[in-house]
Amino acid sequence: MKFSRILAAAAFAVALPFSCVSHAQEADNLPNFVSVLPQIKAKTLPVDPQKGYLVKEVRPGVYVITDGMYQSAFMTTGKGVILFDAPPSFGGHIISAVAEVTSEPIVELVYSHVHVDHIGSADLILKQFPHLKIVAEEGTAEFLREMKDPHRPMPNRIFKDHLSLKLGSATAELKVGHWHSPEGDLFIYLPGKKFLMAIDTLAAGSVPFMGFDLTMNMHDYMKVFDQILAYDFDVLVAGHLTYLADRNDVQVTKDYVTDVYTTVKRIHDTANQMDIMSKAAQKYTWDNKFAVFRTVLDEVTEQCAKEIQGRWINKLDGVDVFVTSHCSTALVYARWDD
Repeated sequence: MKFSRILAAAAFAVALPFSCVSHAQEADNLPNFVSVLPQIKAKTLPVDPQKGYLVKEVRPGVYVITDGMYQSAFMTTGKGVILFDAPPSFGGHIISAVAEVTSEPIVELVYSHVHVDHIGSADLILKQFPHLKIVAEEGTAEFLREMKDPHRPMPNRIFKDHLSLKLGSATAELKVGHWHSPEGDLFIYLPGKKFLMAIDTLAAGSVPFMGFDLTMNMHDYMKVFDQILAYDFDVLVAGHLTYLADRNDVQVTKDYVTDVYTTVKRIHDTANQMDIMSKAAQKYTWDNKFAVFRTVLDEVTEQCAKEIQGRWINKLDGVDVFVTSHCSTALVYARWDD
């Protein structure tokens, strides 16, 4: 028995270096991306990795919770806490985070939109506070009714288009938009606090996530930045990454999105598409129409990505990570919708 353990230990010792080499080789095969820009690192919120989250007062009685990847918020009212979203990434910490700064119970939870990565821990809040009022716009409520997801409990206060949510000393203005989800997204505005939530619109210091934050409506997505700037705010919670946005972050993201769209439209409209397809047909033949036509889309997307990367790589994080998806999304809009 003792000898077998020695053999096993020896085998493990021999295998370990090979395992490390294997992982190193796999890492070498991954694509190369630009490191996080120093100016973005300097603004990163100081989340304690051991604790797993940060709770920060950003306006009097208004707090943000973040784990460095996701963001939610809550406000005290004198008659209970209103919580905005419950992301699963730190869902188990939300109640503790609230308890750090107030003895008020969580009495209302507002769903910003349907996506599980932002509200998928609502069941944990409801379990602790069984009389919780869950607030959502009717498009979100209809979707969740069909999904029957136990982690996203059905709202019990449903409104259409707009709601002035009043509790104690606080008011939250909830207004539906459609920049991201077909079911609707919420502008969550706290009058007098200069505080706004508009989830999955942008990521401060970075380009938007893949496909312009997975937008299902590019037409309205391109309008959302002016809609945001129409609010009187100093702090914007957009739902993701390392720090909170301000008006300048909104304007910079608008400039980036506009540049992607105008660039891909110019390249598409001036490309000799028949020449591109004729060259492709020499390989695929004209019978393979999807393959031939894809070469046009690929050519336009690649040229767009190259131009945009050259202009923006030192201004925003993640340009090289998601620029191709942005150009592709903008191309679909420019070719088929615009």
